[in-house]
Amino acid sequence: MLHTYSDADWAGNVDDRTSTSAYISFLGPNPISWTSKKQRTVARSSTEAEYRALANATSETIWLSTLFKELAFPIQDSPLLLCDNLGATHLSLNPVNHSRTKHIQIDLHFVRDLVQQGSLQVRHVHTQDQLADLLTKPLSKQRMIVLRNKIGLADGNSILRGRIRETCRESAQINTKKE
Repeated sequence: MLHTYSDADWAGNVDDRTSTSAYISFLGPNPISWTSKKQRTVARSSTEAEYRALANATSETIWLSTLFKELAFPIQDSPLLLCDNLGATHLSLNPVNHSRTKHIQIDLHFVRDLVQQGSLQVRHVHTQDQLADLLTKPLSKQRMIVLRNKIGLADGNSILRGRIRETCRESAQINTKKE
């Protein structure tokens, strides 16, 4: 199963009030692609910022899906995009154009067309389960550790380094006892 978590921090940059978009794509439980990028324009709502992030994640997810097909590793189910903004999730499923979405209509049609074709699924994910939060905003140490573990990232301490130190200490202790 190919699935992607998409997120944005609305107006998170205090200098110019642009948002940061991020996504993490997984093949099964394994992260295979991720990015965190400053949006080029200022979003006027959290839904707009999230939808722009969703469109970027859609582009990457469709590219990955196509790559797997070319490598004779087809994904059986249509890829799943997970977004924690209800407004952005509903916009991707709603075929009606709204006057307030004119400024994001290219992204809107891009994602919506893929959803209507069945090439992509977009679903809401609770904010607590939004793994891409790790790439969009500053988090408490506890929250960062929880998300890091859910993603499957190592904590930065090499298993090898720790074991080498322990082995060296054990060898030194054994040599000391022999003397």
